[in-house]
Amino acid sequence: MKRYSIALFLLLLLALPTLAADKRERWIERSLRSMSLDEKVGQVLFPSGTGGFKNQETEAFEQMRENIVDYHVGGYNVALGDPAAAAVMINSMQRLSRLPLLISGDLEGGVGWVFPGATRLPRGMAIAATNDETFAYEAGKIAAREGRALGFRINYYPVADVNSNPQNPIINIRSFGEDPAKVAAMVQAYIRGCQDNGMLCTAKHFPGHGDTATDSHSEMPVVTADRKRLDTIELVPFRAAIDAKVAAIMTAHIALPQIEPDTRLPATLSSKVLTSLLREELHFPGLIFTDALDMHGVLATFGEGEVAVRALEAGADVLLFAKPDTMHPAIKKAIESGRLSTARLDQSVRRILDAKWRTGLSKERLVDLSRIDTIVGSREHRDKAQEMMDRAITLVRNENNAIPLTPSNDLRVLQLNVLDNSTRWLHNQPPGPVFADELKKRFPSATTIQIDERSSPQELELVKKAAEHAETIVVGTFVLTRWAKGTIELPQNQVALLRDLMQMKKPFILAAFGSPYVIRSLPETPSYLAAYETHDAAQIAAAKAIVGEIGIKGVLPVTP
Repeated sequence: MKRYSIALFLLLLLALPTLAADKRERWIERSLRSMSLDEKVGQVLFPSGTGGFKNQETEAFEQMRENIVDYHVGGYNVALGDPAAAAVMINSMQRLSRLPLLISGDLEGGVGWVFPGATRLPRGMAIAATNDETFAYEAGKIAAREGRALGFRINYYPVADVNSNPQNPIINIRSFGEDPAKVAAMVQAYIRGCQDNGMLCTAKHFPGHGDTATDSHSEMPVVTADRKRLDTIELVPFRAAIDAKVAAIMTAHIALPQIEPDTRLPATLSSKVLTSLLREELHFPGLIFTDALDMHGVLATFGEGEVAVRALEAGADVLLFAKPDTMHPAIKKAIESGRLSTARLDQSVRRILDAKWRTGLSKERLVDLSRIDTIVGSREHRDKAQEMMDRAITLVRNENNAIPLTPSNDLRVLQLNVLDNSTRWLHNQPPGPVFADELKKRFPSATTIQIDERSSPQELELVKKAAEHAETIVVGTFVLTRWAKGTIELPQNQVALLRDLMQMKKPFILAAFGSPYVIRSLPETPSYLAAYETHDAAQIAAAKAIVGEIGIKGVLPVTP
């Protein structure tokens, strides 16, 4: 009798995956059959909205209600605001929708990247500088746990682009570096950390945005790589992501004339890229997201409605930053005219429903608001994020052993923060004060000056005068990687000022926050640290490294 019981138990155990798969398929097919054409069209549309508090009688909330109730959108991209307010709004959005919404977010720097108060994590290049895949896994895990607590189910990370072009103004530190194999390993580790903890990942920007010198937010970059080059560099991390069972891949608004001869078509609108290459050759079964459809790189030739139809024709499943009022009628018209088949639309809707099933939305769509302040921004998560930044700091050059600099109450230090941009910093908080405060704790006699691209020639001359009275000069350069900025260089007047300061032949230390490529403009820099990020944890880590409070263990993931 006992033997029969054990055998029956084993048979049931073996049958569980099949039973679960059957249950999933039944839910997907039942949901699909319940939808009207209008609802199916709406499922592929993911608009974007802010996560700040919205009373239900406000115009902003009414717009969301219209998108959800009238256009039947399948999901929403949510960004910016207070974490708790975002969770309240997401719950309200879920209550409005007949089918559960797939809430997504650009969490590449953790939930704290878009929601202050949550944990701010380092991005790809800083994580790669630790030379430890465990940190990539931990970053994915923390992003997933905090994101799930607010109601997010899809994370638009990791960046799988290989940053092979130092002039790239938009990828840069978002990438894990220039070595395809290392990028691939970090991408896989991040995906595992995130998806093991209940959030789906999106590898981006297919088939690779790393070798561009223009920003697709402003214009459509052209990548002249042939298939051999793509196979050996750009596609390596995406193949690794697919092997790691990444749930989604996001397209790039870039032209690839060697793959798609019609140069009007970015990868996002090319069936040769999305269907022939990604689906058929790379055997990717998951969701294909377009990059944001409000970018000039994809709107350069076609209007919003035509872009939406062409993206679906090419093989995309989700239209990100969709405009339902123009895209919904355009897609419906394409279906009714026979240009786009119902079967093709159903393919995408099934994949979207499958993602909703995988993240538990078929059972529970609301989050427990009482648990937010025990998960989001926890000390454990913040400490791990600081540990990552401490390990990432990289000593690129150290002539005359200026680093470590011994703390002193009397040493006259000029601490100069150089911002390449005075505006458009995340959450409208220009960086620099934390670095200055941390150094001031160790050098009470330090003088701090901050300049940006608006600083006048007279102000720059005052910096030189202050430097004449200093014994040591510590500079922090903050170079912004931000959409539609167009460059990753320091302004020339700032470069000239730093050269003048170096010619004073005083101990000179430069910490590069943001782009690590600053040294290309200043190859004569005697002591150079790469900190990769610009947020508070990076500034704290750099200050500790300069005075020797932490060992400097980072490995540069790119060639400076």
